[in-house]
Amino acid sequence: MKKSISWIREQLKVDRKLIITYCVVYFIWGNLMNWFGAEVEIAEFTYWWQVITCYLLYMVPISLVLRSLPSHMQYAYGLIAMGLLEFSGYFLGTSYAFPNNILDQLIGIRNFTLGMALFFAFYFPLGNWGVQRIYRLVFK
Repeated sequence: MKKSISWIREQLKVDRKLIITYCVVYFIWGNLMNWFGAEVEIAEFTYWWQVITCYLLYMVPISLVLRSLPSHMQYAYGLIAMGLLEFSGYFLGTSYAFPNNILDQLIGIRNFTLGMALFFAFYFPLGNWGVQRIYRLVFK
């Protein structure tokens, strides 16, 4: 356990510019996805500030920890992280799924949260790839 915690701490020791890049990219991405989910009536956050708590305070640190792993491992660990987030969001009522939305129609209402977790787990490998490209372009 100590070895794992030590490894996680090492992964979080990064340049502040990289953290800012993650925060800007994930904040924009989170707002766009929340807007899109509301526009097409799939799902949305109950409160606007959840983009900050979910994308910046939850997903950015996880992305930083996972960024050195291969893509398939980022997805696998991201699936666990997003499964917990999606489940808790709908359980606590801080996320709202529109009734009879397109995903309910395609995969069924009982599979909605699983489908969301499977989709959003791609954020970690895609986000890490995109942020690295932007960071290198801007700061190197």
